[in-house]
Amino acid sequence: MSLKFGSRRTIVVSSPEIAKEMLQKHDLEFSGREIRDAARALDHHKFSVFWLPAQSQWRNLRKLCKERIFSSERLNASQGLRQEKVQQLCNYVRQHGLKGQTINIGEAAFSTSLDLMRNTFFSVDFAQFDSISNSNTSREIKEMVWTALKTAASPNLVDYFPVLSAIDPQGIRRTAKSSYGKLLDIIDGIIRQRSQERNTSNTYLRKNDFLETLLDLNQQNESVLSYMGMKHLILDLLVGGTETSSVTVEWAMAELIRNPEKKSKARDEIMEIIPQNEMVQESDISNLPYLRSVIKETFRLHPPAPFLVHQAESDAEINGYMVPKSADLLVNVWGIGRDPSLWSDPTSFVPERFMDTEIDVKGQHFELLPFGSGRRICPGLLLADRMAHLMVAALLHKFEWKLEEGIKPEELDMTENFEATINKAVPLKAIAVLEP
Repeated sequence: MSLKFGSRRTIVVSSPEIAKEMLQKHDLEFSGREIRDAARALDHHKFSVFWLPAQSQWRNLRKLCKERIFSSERLNASQGLRQEKVQQLCNYVRQHGLKGQTINIGEAAFSTSLDLMRNTFFSVDFAQFDSISNSNTSREIKEMVWTALKTAASPNLVDYFPVLSAIDPQGIRRTAKSSYGKLLDIIDGIIRQRSQERNTSNTYLRKNDFLETLLDLNQQNESVLSYMGMKHLILDLLVGGTETSSVTVEWAMAELIRNPEKKSKARDEIMEIIPQNEMVQESDISNLPYLRSVIKETFRLHPPAPFLVHQAESDAEINGYMVPKSADLLVNVWGIGRDPSLWSDPTSFVPERFMDTEIDVKGQHFELLPFGSGRRICPGLLLADRMAHLMVAALLHKFEWKLEEGIKPEELDMTENFEATINKAVPLKAIAVLEP
């Protein structure tokens, strides 16, 4: 489907066959991204791995993410940290469960993901982070991250009518400048403190975190990773990585609570493998095929973002049609996941459909593309996937769940809210029932 929005030509792709043609066979031709006006705030687009053109600077950042940050070796080395954060999540749930209090599952998962990202990057927990960041509270940090994410994805008249750029009629660039600026200031303070410790202390003990790796690279070769590049890369990963995992956890738990028989099946599988007095480990996930199917089905019905966003770098003929240079490409991941020609009973939550298939979310099966495919596939895919599985498994393993008094599972509001991500319009609030 070809649409014209103001000065922009937009091609919408809603079939896996054409998505494969564009993102695999013509990957290079569609590796561009139209820079949105919000991304120009504080020149973020000049350093961002999300917005940079697929050229040398972008390739350096992608290689850095793949080999030094999100490699299997680095993720395996840091799995103890994720275990600790999930344990803290379970402790939080237990405290509320003892009092019979409801829990906002999405908010709890978001806090866990954000705390994990901060600790993974900086070796800093909530309390430490608050003092380093000039007494910004944890809630304020979360609001900054959410505002930055939402602003980047908000529909903006300037993107379709560039003549309006000077007046920024919706104030989106001003909001982006404020939220980016606050987060970059916090990141800058942490980097400078670490740099000073490295340079002035004879007894400095190296940290096993991403910042240590980034500072090493910056000192070795600033042309590969500049100081500004380091700050904006951390901003990208902090903003982009937090919401993806938490929104998936909220949707998965909502679907399971709404479908008690599916929840029981997933929980029974976990309980059979892992004793109640132990914690779920990442190494256990490979032995939980139904849980993995639950997460895949969640990604099918509720992908973190409704569209994959690309741009044509040159004219390209696709399926007999000419896609002109500079046309925007939107791969309708949400629509593909609900296409009745691809999926039986597509609007129902049926994890069993993935039990006997090889379909995964790593960009090679185009009927399921929550993280994209090709050059522009999400660099944090492996971490987001691990976190979603681990959090859902832990919440099912340690607790039974029920809705507030008077709400039946089938009455749970599943309305979607299309913002920066596809989140629940009505947050999921549930009560954890402790095992006797």
